[in-house]
Amino acid sequence: MKLLSVVIPCYNSQAYMKYCIESLLPGNDEVEIIIVNDGSSDGTAAIADHYAERYPNIIKAIHQENGGHGEAVNTGIRNASGLYFKVVDSDDWVDIRAYMKLLAELRNLLNHQELVDMVVNNFVYEKEGSKYKKIMKYDNALPEEEIFTWDDMQPFRKGQYILMHSVIYRTTLLQSCGLNLPKHTFYVDNLYVFTPLEFVKTIYYVNVDLYRYYIGRDDQSVQEHIMIERIDQQIKVNKLMIEKAQQMTIYNDNLRNYLLRHLEIVTVVSAILLIRSGTAENLAKKKELMRYIKRNDLLLYRNLKYGIMGRLINLPGRAGRKISVGAYKISQRLVGFN
Repeated sequence: MKLLSVVIPCYNSQAYMKYCIESLLPGNDEVEIIIVNDGSSDGTAAIADHYAERYPNIIKAIHQENGGHGEAVNTGIRNASGLYFKVVDSDDWVDIRAYMKLLAELRNLLNHQELVDMVVNNFVYEKEGSKYKKIMKYDNALPEEEIFTWDDMQPFRKGQYILMHSVIYRTTLLQSCGLNLPKHTFYVDNLYVFTPLEFVKTIYYVNVDLYRYYIGRDDQSVQEHIMIERIDQQIKVNKLMIEKAQQMTIYNDNLRNYLLRHLEIVTVVSAILLIRSGTAENLAKKKELMRYIKRNDLLLYRNLKYGIMGRLINLPGRAGRKISVGAYKISQRLVGFN
């Protein structure tokens, strides 16, 4: 059995997927790389097949009709055989030294017969043209290189949460937890992280800057203007996360607080983008989203209404909206996202 399965969802990725694949090859036979060609119309399929033929013991190439990022991840999960599972997008890559350290830690857990449900690593915002690269670290909240539970966590800082780039799940947990990401939907990475957390009992944190999250292509889904164009999909994912939270049975206070904070951050992003667009239609959608939350998750609604982040998106009038957007722009510069 492989130590780690890595799925690379690819859609018209011929310009950059090779760099991503090459960064993962040093894992050798301990790693299974699953390239999912999601209905590409460029040279992606040929590149995937080339690597699969060259490294038959390491790489699988799977070709499917276009189903979107989420369906490519679903396919990776269904076909994974490694003990652990990670998603690496085709325009991102991993740091080699951090990768070797991570694999050594996973190997050590296996040798001691101590498999965990979730492994967390740091990631770096690789924003094109930016001199300052923000690193999302978790050493303030998570014990390092020891197995721990939700009870052992310290509170996360505002704006700090676990993203797809920083999480590795035990493969069998993903395959059994009911995760099924919607087709043809952007921004499902939040659902990918959020849904399995109910079933996570043991966690391990490796304090290395493993994942390099590239931001710079004009057509990237995380570019602000594209997120505003696709705001209905952001709202869809936001609501699906709220529905999932309502279905969860959570007994641990730390996990419950984390889930609430994660929902709060995603909702603030939705609201800020709706405000940022400046259109009457999107401002109406923001009000509708808040009404939806009030009906379905009163605790989240109260947090958004009375908490620091929530107050930011609910400042009244045009002047209030300008303040909200100004605070958002400061966050962009500090963190480097979008």
